[in-house]
Amino acid sequence: MMETPLISIVMPAKNSGDFISECIDSIVFQTYNNWELLVVDDSSKDNTYAILREYEDKDKRIQVLKNKGEGIIEALRLAYSMSKGDFVTRMDSDDIMPRNKLDEMSGVLIQQGEGNIALGLVKYFCEGEIGEGFLKYEKWLNGLISSGNNFSEIYKECVIPSPCWMLYRSDFEKAGAFNSAIYPEDYDLAFRFKEQGYHCIPSDKILHYWRDYETRTSRTHHHYADNSFIEIKTHYFLKHDYDKEKSLVLWGAGKKGKKVAQLLLKRAIPFHWICDNPKKIGKEIYNQKLLPFNELDKIENTQSIVTVANKKSQKEIKSFFEKRNQLSMQDYFFFC
Repeated sequence: MMETPLISIVMPAKNSGDFISECIDSIVFQTYNNWELLVVDDSSKDNTYAILREYEDKDKRIQVLKNKGEGIIEALRLAYSMSKGDFVTRMDSDDIMPRNKLDEMSGVLIQQGEGNIALGLVKYFCEGEIGEGFLKYEKWLNGLISSGNNFSEIYKECVIPSPCWMLYRSDFEKAGAFNSAIYPEDYDLAFRFKEQGYHCIPSDKILHYWRDYETRTSRTHHHYADNSFIEIKTHYFLKHDYDKEKSLVLWGAGKKGKKVAQLLLKRAIPFHWICDNPKKIGKEIYNQKLLPFNELDKIENTQSIVTVANKKSQKEIKSFFEKRNQLSMQDYFFFC
């Protein structure tokens, strides 16, 4: 009988004392037993480290480390440097794994082989009510995971749930592992998976329970602010998808539109700026004149970045592109 592959679970932990026992219990009681948990305490000020040491004493598969640097990326790097698994996955210290998570994800990876990413549906939970924004994100993300078409909308939001992916160690290394210092680190990793041409294996099973609470890092840390997301989107767009032979058009002059404009100007990238706000049309922002919608008829061979958040407006804009036989992720890119 062939030995089951070793799964390395890397996990940063910071001030997770209220939740970490439930998290680790969900790992310990997995139906899949051949795993190692490398958990790094990231300068916690509560009892997180003491709880971790108790688990380490009871289970030889658990190794507890102290972050030598500061922050999630440094913690992930340290954990990964000590790992030995054939497969690699990440876990967050306040979340919960369904009992079959490691079995399901490793099983599909073995079936599909290298060049694939195992994923699972996610479900938010909290003590009170889940916010509407999180529910929309959950529905959108699970729709992508169900179809395996995650990268088709990568410029909207992070399309790979940070604690619910698994892949071969060799593939993880090819994608740069945790070597990148770009935040948000999970979004950057998703773009690097796309760069490698990896295939997302569709899943119809909930394999991760995502805890939401007010002091969660993704809610409070500046690395996960909107501007960080715009910077990473623009970085990878210019790196991989920008066509210098086309006329770049920026849609929208709100906060996100202005941030994209700043980044383009900083890189000396020429662009036309479209706006539907009558108070802004004809005026200049950053020495760039804001043009009305009908000016598009005068611009040929375009490639567009859309930062308009209004859903009704997005549908109208998408219809505009489709009537002109323009293609998503080639001729136009929704950044929200």
